Amino acid sequence: MKKLTLLLVAIMFLGGCTKFDEPFLRPEIVGTDLKIQSAVGIKLQTPFVTSEVAMNIKSDVAQTVIVKITDISNKVVSKSTMDVKVGDNILKVYTATFPSSAYRIALFDAKGNQLGITDFNKL
Repeated sequence: MKKLTLLLVAIMFLGGCTKFDEPFLRPEIVGTDLKIQSAVGIKLQTPFVTSEVAMNIKSDVAQTVIVKITDISNKVVSKSTMDVKVGDNILKVYTATFPSSAYRIALFDAKGNQLGITDFNKL
């Protein structure tokens, strides 16, 4: 019985020392061009885009958000759902397939409440 107890303690000790890496690491450093002052919002690195642009989604709670991109006629050209953590979430927006025009990115929570909005021009 003592051997079994000793074995279980040793397994728990060794298992507790094991490091688990997170599968999806996101950059934590937010440059001044992506800094959001408010508790919630969305900001693009630049309003002039060619094929991709960095985007910061800032949230005050961990939640699922919906990102909608609409064209100048308010037609939805892209819609995606993603899980965000509290604070800054740096993501990429790929726009290579979009025709040159003006676009709007809007951020919504799961209940449909708008959390932020910003515009960009695809060159």
